[in-house]
Amino acid sequence: MDFLYSILIDPFVQMVELPDFFLQVLWEGFVAGVLYALIALGFVLIFKASGVFNFAQGIMVVFAGLTLVGLHEKGVPAYLALILTIGVMGILALAVERFVMRPLVNQPDIILLMSTIGLTYFLIGFGEFIFGGEPKQMITTELGLPTGSTAFEIGDGGLLILQHIDIAAAVIAIIMVAALGVFFNKTRIGRALRAVADDHQAALSVGISLNQIWAIVWFAAGIVALTTGIMWGARSDVSFALEIIALKALPVLILGGFTSIPGAIVGGLIIGMGEKIGEIYWGPLVGGGIESWLAYMIALIFLLFRPQGLFGERIIERV
Repeated sequence: MDFLYSILIDPFVQMVELPDFFLQVLWEGFVAGVLYALIALGFVLIFKASGVFNFAQGIMVVFAGLTLVGLHEKGVPAYLALILTIGVMGILALAVERFVMRPLVNQPDIILLMSTIGLTYFLIGFGEFIFGGEPKQMITTELGLPTGSTAFEIGDGGLLILQHIDIAAAVIAIIMVAALGVFFNKTRIGRALRAVADDHQAALSVGISLNQIWAIVWFAAGIVALTTGIMWGARSDVSFALEIIALKALPVLILGGFTSIPGAIVGGLIIGMGEKIGEIYWGPLVGGGIESWLAYMIALIFLLFRPQGLFGERIIERV
């Protein structure tokens, strides 16, 4: 009976008794969820335009962050390093389209997936060769990102502490999501991207270049990866360990749907806040450390009931 009480009732009692602490946990989960959603957006962009699950999106986050910091360590001013890093991600997009996507067009999905796995290990090796394998500190202040924190009093002496970098991460992520929404729905290139996502053959028939679209969408995914690398790096550091964090995008995609931008956002928030709440209030019951695997358990349970995700399209095949 005591065990059931500790699982089903006591965590909620703690939330009510310490509302300031509960809000702090929610905020930490919200920021993590927003950053997960940003990573998932990179997957969604490429999957929508080409049907390819880009396993390399995680290492693109690391590679972009390392490029930015590495250029600054070589004496390049911060904002010039940022511009040059954007250029590097553009060159990477062109190279992927020319040497990976174009030769493998119309190949089975598993071949394309394996090609992105190969790209992952190429970027790991290339990144270690150029920048080394040691963790690096993100150039937060040099980029004008805020530091410090602000405390808000809640209730009778309770405090909610908000790190300024977390607030900046949330605001930048929201702006980027809004910009991508406008780009997809209001611009000519965005409409072409949606046309390619709906039907490759129909898009070709009206003169849309798949090669051009693929280069653009990989470049957009690279910009998303750079933004994510800056934000995650500012909260911890820039290292190849970030690739593991980036894999949290997988349960986010399962929850939201592989082709849905709103789904990436909602899925990211569910995973981010869910794993923080689970770690704090239920983690001690199993010895802690559930934050590393809880997201995947949530995704597995979700697959049993709605495999296409909250906003994904149900696939119906006629036989």
